[in-house]
Amino acid sequence: MSNPYDTLGVAKNASADEIKKAYRKLARESHPDASGGDEARFKEIQGAYDVLSDPEKRKQYDTFGSTNGRGGAGGPAGAQFQDFDLSDLFGGLFGGGAARGGGARRGPQPERGADLQTEVHISFEDALAGVQVPVRANVETACHTCGGSGAEPGTAPIVCPVCNGRGITSDSHGLFALSQPCPRCRGNGTMVEHPCKTCRGSGRERVQKTYQVKIPAGAKDGTRIRLKGRGEPGRGGGPTGDLYVVARVASSPLYERRGDDLVVDVPVSYADAALGAKVEVATPEGPISLKVPAGSQPGKLLKVKGRGAPRLKGGGKGDLLARLRLDVPEKMSKQERELLEELRKVSR
Repeated sequence: MSNPYDTLGVAKNASADEIKKAYRKLARESHPDASGGDEARFKEIQGAYDVLSDPEKRKQYDTFGSTNGRGGAGGPAGAQFQDFDLSDLFGGLFGGGAARGGGARRGPQPERGADLQTEVHISFEDALAGVQVPVRANVETACHTCGGSGAEPGTAPIVCPVCNGRGITSDSHGLFALSQPCPRCRGNGTMVEHPCKTCRGSGRERVQKTYQVKIPAGAKDGTRIRLKGRGEPGRGGGPTGDLYVVARVASSPLYERRGDDLVVDVPVSYADAALGAKVEVATPEGPISLKVPAGSQPGKLLKVKGRGAPRLKGGGKGDLLARLRLDVPEKMSKQERELLEELRKVSR
């Protein structure tokens, strides 16, 4: 009897998963129905796996180097030639099913419904404050005429005459059978003889639904809100997908947004920037008085903490950044001009 560990190419301390993985690989390569298959080699692999996959047989072999003829490895005499489904051996390549055409009906497998996405347009002010708005989405639902059966009212789907409702067909090859989805019913097990005129037999139709969605305070342009279970319905009993609402926020003529901070331009005169002053600054909650330090340069940012946009994940608000902009008058009085001329002379 050949060594089953050598036959499968695994170590003596190999785990059950490692043994199974090695067996499947070698059996796939040597199977008689495969290209370049070797029946003798296949039986040897079967026999080795029969020993190592059974804890008692493996223990006996490790102890005595033999299984006393009880399914040991070593060719046709010792091998227990198993009758199994090639779809398992070849990893589902042939579409599943059972050996020799047996097994339960397969039918359509549960599938999760698709996710949907739609957009909603809101103002900059609403994005800062938060707002609840209606959103519309085209969603696929069960046909209102046939109730989702796909059959014309008064009729019903019939059992597929080709697969007898199993959803699969099998092609026998001696001890083995190749299974694949039934070509007539496409694996459903049933057929619609008289399709519904509304949905043309699909059992589904697309309708527009309206939902209310809450846009959180501080939402940015592109913020996505998930409405769980509001997407496409699943198939075969699968779960419904989700609806994602993308907020499109209009730009503000007053504020520039930097993350959770807001930047606002504050015009100041040369004298106020040079000597210092108090100026009025607009904030989302209303105007405030802000001190401009003497000697402030154009473009300087003065921070007002906690007067920016609300943080989406909580933790208060960002800051307001007042950006000083030098306000040069287009027209000046005679006195203003004389004073500036005098200043220019002194500054040289």
